[in-house]
Amino acid sequence: MFHKTTKSMTWGEETLTLETGKVARQADGSVIATLGETSVMANVTFAKEAKPDQPFFPLTVHYNEKYYAAGKVPGGFFKREGRPTEKETLTSRLIDRPIRPLFVPGFKHEVLVICTVLSHDLVNDPDIVAMIAASAALTISGVPFMGPIAACRVGFEDGDYVLNPEVSDMDQLRLNPDQRLDLVVAGTKDAVMMVESEAYELTEAEMLGAVTFAHEQIQPVIDLIIDLAEDAAKEPFDFSPPDYSALYEAVKAAGETEMRAAYAILDKQERTGAVAAVKDKIVAGLSEEQQADPNLGSALKKLESTVLRGDVVKNGKRIDGRALDTVRQIESEVGLLPRTHGSALFTRGETQALCVTTLGTGEDEQIIDALHGNYRANFMLHYNFPPYSVGEVGRFGPPGRREIGHGKLAWRALQAVLPPPTEFPYTIRVVSEITESNGSSSMATVCGSSLSMMDAGVPLKAPVAGVAMGLVLEDDGAYAVLTDILGDEDHLGDMDFKVAGTKDGITSLQMDIKVAGITPQIMEQALAQARAARMHILGEMSKALTEAGEFSAHAPRIETMQVPVDKIREVIGSGGKVIREIVETSGAKVDINDDGVVKIASPNAEAIQKAYEMIHSIVAEPEQGKVYKGKVVKLVDFGAFVNFFGKRDGLVHVSQIENRRLKHPSDVLQEGQEVWVKLLGFDDRGKVRLSMKVVDQETGTELASEEAAE
Repeated sequence: MFHKTTKSMTWGEETLTLETGKVARQADGSVIATLGETSVMANVTFAKEAKPDQPFFPLTVHYNEKYYAAGKVPGGFFKREGRPTEKETLTSRLIDRPIRPLFVPGFKHEVLVICTVLSHDLVNDPDIVAMIAASAALTISGVPFMGPIAACRVGFEDGDYVLNPEVSDMDQLRLNPDQRLDLVVAGTKDAVMMVESEAYELTEAEMLGAVTFAHEQIQPVIDLIIDLAEDAAKEPFDFSPPDYSALYEAVKAAGETEMRAAYAILDKQERTGAVAAVKDKIVAGLSEEQQADPNLGSALKKLESTVLRGDVVKNGKRIDGRALDTVRQIESEVGLLPRTHGSALFTRGETQALCVTTLGTGEDEQIIDALHGNYRANFMLHYNFPPYSVGEVGRFGPPGRREIGHGKLAWRALQAVLPPPTEFPYTIRVVSEITESNGSSSMATVCGSSLSMMDAGVPLKAPVAGVAMGLVLEDDGAYAVLTDILGDEDHLGDMDFKVAGTKDGITSLQMDIKVAGITPQIMEQALAQARAARMHILGEMSKALTEAGEFSAHAPRIETMQVPVDKIREVIGSGGKVIREIVETSGAKVDINDDGVVKIASPNAEAIQKAYEMIHSIVAEPEQGKVYKGKVVKLVDFGAFVNFFGKRDGLVHVSQIENRRLKHPSDVLQEGQEVWVKLLGFDDRGKVRLSMKVVDQETGTELASEEAAE
């Protein structure tokens, strides 16, 4: 027998409702969360038995946006939702990251979380609603989940934090000077679990204040989920974490000394090989029963973790011998590739990013078909992580969730310093090829991309650098914050805390926690260490380049001009006839938007000038009293019609041709002849009146009144 259960509360300026028991009743947990008129259904199922020898926790999260939720029909040939969009991929990661650490250690049963957007009011972003719905569904499902979590979005406007700003406020944040922050925070009752942000040079104090504000605002939501669970939760799944303490002691006795020696090797490849050899030696020394134990992998990982973490906290000693707050050696180089518009190679220790910038025109903008409406993006950053970057043989194909997530993080870090489109009317695409990796390739991408864009001549407001911070938090509360973490420190540590920004403030912050959250004290220390590291990295980057370099000879030149909106139709012409003629005649690309902004692009300056003049002649109005060069197009008894301004013709009366009486204009003029004319004015019917006799026909200069009268 199923019973519908509903819980509601006022959250900010909207009503948040959680409902279960009515839909998807065969799922282990199903909740429809509604904020305003945005509804997301989260369904959770989990396997009741783990696969034999399952080496990792198989959690899968899918976030799906249905176009019917906003009353839209999908674009494309098939007219149905297809492969996940970037927004869906990023939101799936956003949900996964805070919930993954909260499953009971040792639980390796398959878990599937599917979040479906059912309704979107175009005001409340469904990603926050999906995170809340997923947490509630997990909490009532009976799966061993140590939640619940809740999440919210925070804006920062006029010095005040804003809870869950509207979608329109966050769209095109770079073009909205009043908004300086788009921050998503997820956490439990006691601690913050995940942070993701896009910011405009906020100080460390402002950013920490935003995270604290968010954690306070999610507390009522956590209480609401608990209230729902008290009435609707299923019986907890019978699961006890495996006890492999005896196996661990055997593993430790068989190779702790050798493992410490292996982790003392500074070179990554040598260290990796030595660690693998020690593991093989340990396994070989165990009994057949111990070798067959499914927890052997966990015991080996625990030994690695204990060796690495113990030295860090107790002795302040890291794998590569650095101090806790030291950044690895940095080398920066720009202008490597001769034909690209901009390129940079950024190397930090054993992490290296080759970043390449390409500048395009308005035709190259990315058109994005989003649930809340279509829009165009003129800045793209794509991140690639091939297997050779870590010395492995692996899958090589389209970008996965990790690549998309890392690319978006770097995009967020750099968008704050881009020039406005009105000042730099180019489409910018940056590609980061990770050629080596041993910790924080996304932050290397930030540094390399900043240098690459400056090498391409992009006038950034300021260079941007990024650094990844780590944490080792022991059971007794002792901890160490690590600057510029290595891959092993990330893998075996408790936090991945990435901070990017300029010398004046933070432009992006991302935090993932593998333990049950961290305190404000730890976060404050991490931010302080990250700022010191960022200043150091910026100093090292400045040795290669400090500002925008010379514009590439291979990049298109773009000039902009503003035309009156009521003249747009004249520039385009019937069926695009006029604008096609301008393009064909000038050789330049011409793009005009609905606001009357015209972009003219070509590597050839003469082509740009020709197109500019042709457009100007269409939209500009002739000025009374000004001299123009024209061409006689028709002779009549009473004068000559002269084409003098674009397609504009005017009449030179026979009395205005010369200072003598003429029988007929053909006495001195012929069709096709070029002449200089002065615009005298307009008659009462709007017809143009021109004069030749007041202008020197050889020089085009206006004659003094006495000369004209002679």
